[in-house]
Amino acid sequence: MTLGFVRPARLDDVVEITRIQLTTWRVAYRRLLPKHILDQLDEDWITRRWREAIAEPPSPQHRVLVASEQRESPDAGPASSYVVGFVASGPADDTALAPDEDHRGLDKALEDTAAITDLLVEPRWGRRGHGSRLLAASVDLWRTDGFTTALAWTFADDSVTRRFLEGAGWAPDGVSRSLDVDDLLVPQIRWHVALDPLEPPVVTGV
Repeated sequence: MTLGFVRPARLDDVVEITRIQLTTWRVAYRRLLPKHILDQLDEDWITRRWREAIAEPPSPQHRVLVASEQRESPDAGPASSYVVGFVASGPADDTALAPDEDHRGLDKALEDTAAITDLLVEPRWGRRGHGSRLLAASVDLWRTDGFTTALAWTFADDSVTRRFLEGAGWAPDGVSRSLDVDDLLVPQIRWHVALDPLEPPVVTGV
């Protein structure tokens, strides 16, 4: 029997998170980005980035969550657990805006808005609900933090992630941008979703 669950990332997850990011980018984005760019991704830099994000987040609202799959041993031995994906999010900052948007009113424009910076599930663990669990856990935390809207950027030609977000109730908000990747402009589109506020608990009797 297998069990999928989500938990906060720990420092001992950094190596797996880095491996998943490198593997997923090189598999999922091989038709979107130049091969030499994917081949030259700096593993040491990515590892340092995740270690800092987990050990020293900029705020309590900046979080890294991991999806795990646990398999029970058929001979009643100890269960095996694997980190299969992760999500990073936090309060939206100027990286959530397109270059042609007004960055001067940043605080007002992004007030009460959360943003996903990374959401990846290793391809061999896909279609097992891990992405949905990561997203649902993030939404619960955003609501607790008081966010009312969330944003995410995807590559315009990343049909898998686009279908995933659309199925979860997200929609493009009409904003786009292009990343300059070694003189190749790679278009991205921005997605948004409204977050229903948490309802206060109902107190009945004393």
